[in-house]
Amino acid sequence: MNKILALTLLLSTFCFGQQSKNQDVEKPIRNLFLAMKNADPELLKTVFSDAAILQTITKDGTVKTDNIPDFISSISKVSKDDLDERITIEAIHIDGNLASVFTPYQFYYKGKFLHCGANSFQLVKQNNIWKIQYLIDTRRKENCENLK
Repeated sequence: MNKILALTLLLSTFCFGQQSKNQDVEKPIRNLFLAMKNADPELLKTVFSDAAILQTITKDGTVKTDNIPDFISSISKVSKDDLDERITIEAIHIDGNLASVFTPYQFYYKGKFLHCGANSFQLVKQNNIWKIQYLIDTRRKENCENLK
């Protein structure tokens, strides 16, 4: 009986530790979308590293790079609840101070479905805080049924 109890405690400790690590990695991602939804540029500033890169893959395969300060500024110009990006976290991989997160999403503007796609995040842990270092996404209007 003691062996079963010890094994149960060990497994629950491992699972809780992994869940806690994942929540720490998820925090800046969730805060990114919370800041967008609340039109909160101050919260948005906290999620990115100083050298963060923000990119989108266009329909023709071109990679477009956006300026983080311009992105933050654009968020400050919308009203609360105008932007609603709904994500599903599909995968989190962590190795030391590097994490990779993949999130399919659906994007709504003023309550109307606009497009869907996927986000790929690379995060770095700096001073014990996870920050988004790199974000690249896809955008499309078709084949979104399974994501809505």
